Amino acid sequence: MDILSSLFTNIGQTNSWTLGIGVGATLFLYWTRNGLARLFVRLGMKENTAKIIARTGPVLAVITSTLLVAFMGLEGQGVKIVGDIPKGLPPIALPTFDLGLWTSLLGSSLIIAIIGFVESVSVAQTLAAKKRQRIEPDQELIGLGAANIAASLSGGYPVTGGFARSAVNFDAGAETPAAGAFTALGILVAALFLTPLLYFLPIATLAATIIVAVLTLVDIKSIKEAWSYSKSDFTAMIATILLTLFVGVEAGVIAGVVISIALLLYRSSRPHYAIVGQVRDSEHFRNVDRHDVITNAQTLTIRIDESLYFANAHRMESEIYMHALNALKLKHVILMCSAVNHIDFSALESLHAINLRLKDAGLKLHLSEVKGPVMDRLKKSHLLEDLTGQVFLSQHDAIQTLCGNAFGQELEFTL
Repeated sequence: MDILSSLFTNIGQTNSWTLGIGVGATLFLYWTRNGLARLFVRLGMKENTAKIIARTGPVLAVITSTLLVAFMGLEGQGVKIVGDIPKGLPPIALPTFDLGLWTSLLGSSLIIAIIGFVESVSVAQTLAAKKRQRIEPDQELIGLGAANIAASLSGGYPVTGGFARSAVNFDAGAETPAAGAFTALGILVAALFLTPLLYFLPIATLAATIIVAVLTLVDIKSIKEAWSYSKSDFTAMIATILLTLFVGVEAGVIAGVVISIALLLYRSSRPHYAIVGQVRDSEHFRNVDRHDVITNAQTLTIRIDESLYFANAHRMESEIYMHALNALKLKHVILMCSAVNHIDFSALESLHAINLRLKDAGLKLHLSEVKGPVMDRLKKSHLLEDLTGQVFLSQHDAIQTLCGNAFGQELEFTL
């Protein structure tokens, strides 16, 4: 927001030479991404060779704009340049061991570490997806930690996987981690010998290089798909994008994390459930509202499509009571747990309460398709001992045991 405000406030002070260099470099770099390689191919060059040469576009832009500024004296015309760059390598020294300083920086350093890790992993996943590769967040964390330790010994800034720098590296054709090693070697050579040659490099050219590289990672199609697929996910995405643009990366990442957690809690607190019946001539059970299935008035099967915990336990109770206690012919209630990956203590207490209330109503509670890890935890409680019904390996076993051949004879089952 400050950048946009400053842009509109000072637009009258635009330097025409700087604007021309920036726009020209941007258009040139954008053209070299596709047009330059095709031009070389038409001139008879092999496609792979043409693509490699086309990737030198940023180098050509840097050299051309630097020479232009140097020979035309554009520095005196108001063009901002890089200027003097310190030559040599930073000294190796231990950081200051000041307890008071460390204490005062603890909060800020923790935020920097979290944001740095989240940003680095996000960038890595974005770039890996474009190459159909995968990353290991644990290894990324180890790498960041080692790099930050090295930076602390040389007076460097906190190290993260920067979006702009990573985009430039990716755009240059980096394929393996060796690209990072060669980049470090190039920086070493430049820091020792080439800094005087970069004196007249215009800052506008550097900005153009980053802008063109970053624009390749902007995926408008994903935003449109998010809008069509899920309005809540679209809201989280747009909030993250806008806050990143107008406030900063830290605010955008934090907002994205907070909104995502809030959406997760909201969705899991309102679990999807379905009354299921048996698909004709099969052992499959599906939602009665979506498929042509058969049911039985004496048996009610409710499939819970979410892990059960404190936030959705009460809703589960309400849904079961609403359907079970109003069916006069009902004798058995089966909870189909094929989608339940975890049951916390609050949900366990709710299951106890459901079991007792159904028992008072003359109904038996059964469980089916309970996953192994969930069953291991249930065995440590009293639920299985107090359960009025049984635990079945599959929903088909439950129906065969409780109804036998009578299942499907009474098709007037209503809820």
